[in-house]
Amino acid sequence: MSLERAIAAPALAFSNALGVLRAAAEETRLRILALLAEGELSVSDLTDILGQSQPRISRHLKLLVEAGLVERHREGAWAFFRLAEGRLALVDPLLAGLEREGPPLSEDRARLEAVRGQRAEAAQSFFARLAPKWDELRSLHVPEAIVETAVLETLGHRPIRSLIDLGTGTGRMLGLLAPHAERATGLDSSHAMLSVARANLERLGLNRVELRQGDIHAPPFARASFDLVVVHQVLHYLDDPARALREAARLVAPGGRLLVVDFAPHELEFLRESQAHRRLGFAAEQVAVWLAEAGLGSVTTRGLAPADHGQLTVTLWLATESEAPAEAAPARAVA
Repeated sequence: MSLERAIAAPALAFSNALGVLRAAAEETRLRILALLAEGELSVSDLTDILGQSQPRISRHLKLLVEAGLVERHREGAWAFFRLAEGRLALVDPLLAGLEREGPPLSEDRARLEAVRGQRAEAAQSFFARLAPKWDELRSLHVPEAIVETAVLETLGHRPIRSLIDLGTGTGRMLGLLAPHAERATGLDSSHAMLSVARANLERLGLNRVELRQGDIHAPPFARASFDLVVVHQVLHYLDDPARALREAARLVAPGGRLLVVDFAPHELEFLRESQAHRRLGFAAEQVAVWLAEAGLGSVTTRGLAPADHGQLTVTLWLATESEAPAEAAPARAVA
């Protein structure tokens, strides 16, 4: 988070400011805040990095959460912590001014890199088991680079205040779009896939992207929370894609957009067994009707046909919420 963004945060009442400063004014808690400035971490991560017991780290985190400096979210049996948005006007300048080349922060950072390395190794091992199936699927449609170029062209240069990628998987869409967004979030039902996404995003230097575990049919976010919602190559895995799109549309802010990327209708039945596909693609008109029924306005479509007949066509649908947006703020990278 930048210093400019911290200054823009709401001012704190005097009594609240004292509580925030007291929470930060302790060695371990200040070290935790400096580490969380690098991205979200679990209790286990922090115990490994700081060399302290789990109960002690948990107590410090509880105080930081109560002071509004840190946010906690569940991911299965795990709990992850990140710096809170909107309550850091006093603390961010302090973190930005810390000298990090000497101990203990330099040692903490070295251990953080070791933890991230272990995380990346575990994620790569998991992904390696899936790679043969994913490579088979990729060989059946136009290259990913062409799809990603089409995504960027379809979205254009309009600034993105807040982005969510529903069913984020390995975080590929977040890696593509988060650098253009002020705030970026990924949701997936699988803790294992979120581990892969977290490692991939850390490798790209996108440490401030928020990853959450949850059901695409019941995303744990308030209505109208995001001005760009992405559903990329997810619908064909679902029993009720129309319901998923209704829930996705619920998250779209006034004047915001919903981007869907999936396959056009096809007859490759083997994908049901080999890739767990529930649906063999979608007609452009069908998805457009679902989006309209979900309350979204104009829908544009674009098809990316493969070179070989009989392979998969990738379709992009972009729907816009009917109410015009307020004047957009310049986009800032999430890093």
